[in-house]
Amino acid sequence: MDHVVVPRPAALEHRGARTVVTVLDDAGVPLADADVAVAQSRHAFAFGCTAFELVEADEPDAADPAVLERWLALFDTATLPYYWAQVEPERGRPRTQRLLAAARWLTDRGVAVKGHPLAWHTLAPAWLRDLPEDEVAAAVRERIARDVSAALGLVGTWDAINEVVIMPVFDKEPNGLTRLCARDGRVATARLAFEAARAADPAATLLLNDFDLSADYERLVEDCLAAGVRIDAIGLQTHMHQGYRGEEWTRGVLDRFARFGLPLHLTETTLVSGDLMPPEIEDLNDWQVPSWPSTPEGEARQADELVRHYRTLFGHPAVQAATYWGISDAGAWLGAPAGLLRADGSPKPAYDALHALVRGEWWLDSTPVRTDAEGRFVLDGSLGEYTVTAGDRTGAVTLARDDAGTEVRVRRA
Repeated sequence: MDHVVVPRPAALEHRGARTVVTVLDDAGVPLADADVAVAQSRHAFAFGCTAFELVEADEPDAADPAVLERWLALFDTATLPYYWAQVEPERGRPRTQRLLAAARWLTDRGVAVKGHPLAWHTLAPAWLRDLPEDEVAAAVRERIARDVSAALGLVGTWDAINEVVIMPVFDKEPNGLTRLCARDGRVATARLAFEAARAADPAATLLLNDFDLSADYERLVEDCLAAGVRIDAIGLQTHMHQGYRGEEWTRGVLDRFARFGLPLHLTETTLVSGDLMPPEIEDLNDWQVPSWPSTPEGEARQADELVRHYRTLFGHPAVQAATYWGISDAGAWLGAPAGLLRADGSPKPAYDALHALVRGEWWLDSTPVRTDAEGRFVLDGSLGEYTVTAGDRTGAVTLARDDAGTEVRVRRA
């Protein structure tokens, strides 16, 4: 029997699958010898970006519409800023209204939402600083339980705890989390955050996240897993303000952390389109310049490096998600020209280049096919969500691994 094949975009084998789709009408009768159209609506791989602009505006719709339009045209997963010092500057008076409004705005548009982070020694509230360690631990539990519970149904993924490798020895500023972690140890502090978040939302995806990609982080992951801490995914930060680290370095990091058998999320990625930060700077936060402009040469370099970096990530079977840290230069971390849009909202070559991958080479636009005598066709494409349209009726199909066949009932809207 001949089936109609929807050609797979030029994606790697582990990012694609094939299934037989049977198209049914409202009554469940196969649509035989029918002309239908198939279009991808979402990747299984999470292509993410921060969406801080939605929180900074008085309300989400007040954010720059051109920036929002370009954001939604490229990304499907948003990270929102749940920094404790901003959420609860005064103890017992949380300020989560804008966060929840942004989460609703995104969810209404089909965007998956992640909160960053639940526990972190940096941007911890000042009132936490002088509490005894037991009270710090109690406050961490309370904060996590409150904010995760309030976001149920809106925020499905959290960085449960951030940068634990450096946490007990962090000396840039006094804070309660460092004292707690120094007393109880890294594993116990991580366990506290994970267990509090898991109790508040058992279905949430919880990450351990760090910028330290050395063997120290590997040992922390090992120790947490050995102690029974349930980590859903490993977060890896790749801020490359000092220059692109290259495919070989990236694949080496991915291979080292893939050995744990957990999904890898590239939680914070940046590449600059201007002069590079000097290599002798150890803490990126120490770099202070009056201005850091984007340049034509830097923009061409950024586009090339971004494509190479995302091809490496998409090409590695352990990577499940990649989040770019800031769509625009406006308000970018460290004032760096790291956005995919310039400060005026115009797209850089990097935006167009990434869009050509995510919504081009790795994407299936609406494609006409004809069902066979039993209402079937073969869908061969990138893993993810698809719509099937027959005249004025539509239905949804999920293309997943090891799918022997699926049915889609097309209905009138």
